[in-house]
This record gives sequence, C-alpha cells and structure tokens, in this order.
Amino acid sequence: MTINRQKDGATLTISPVGRLDTTSAPELQDEIANLDGVSELIFDLASLDYLSSAGLRVFLSAQKAMNASGGRMTIRNPNDVVRNVFDITGCTDIFTVV
Repeated sequence: MTINRQKDGATLTISPVGRLDTTSAPELQDEIANLDGVSELIFDLASLDYLSSAGLRVFLSAQKAMNASGGRMTIRNPNDVVRNVFDITGCTDIFTVV
C-alpha cells in the first residue's frame, strides 16, 4: 500500500492506495498517530481496493481521536467493495461516508 498525504492548514487528506489489511494497517496507523493541529481529517479512498477488519480499526481509531479533539472526519469515494465493509459492520452509523 502507498499512502498519499496532503495538509492544507488544519485539513489533512490521507489517500491510501492498494490494500488496507493486516500487513499495511500499521503504516496507516502511524500516519494518524499525531493529529495535532488537524481539525478536519479526510480519508479519500478512491484508490483503495480492499479493506480488512485491521484497516477498519485504523479508521475507528482516527474517528475516536477526532471526536476527542472536537474535529471531524470524513471518508470519501469508497468503491463498492469497501463501502460494503462499512455497511455490513454498521460503521456508516459511526463515520461520515460520502
């Protein structure tokens, strides 16, 4: 997996490319380890092909961090396979998925 990161003021956009699974989830977790100064976190999943439960845990961790800081998190552009993971697990009730 490749992770593209773009910061614009207090907005951080993270765009993972490839598969987010047990092997690559720690790399994405490292990307969100320090969200100081970030009030809006956007995950652009347009290039994410696969999402496992390990990857889902990273998104849950990010959402928890953003809730604690008063920020907001948005997940954008999931393909049908990735959106299905959010739907089946009930995470569309937790995340803003557009």
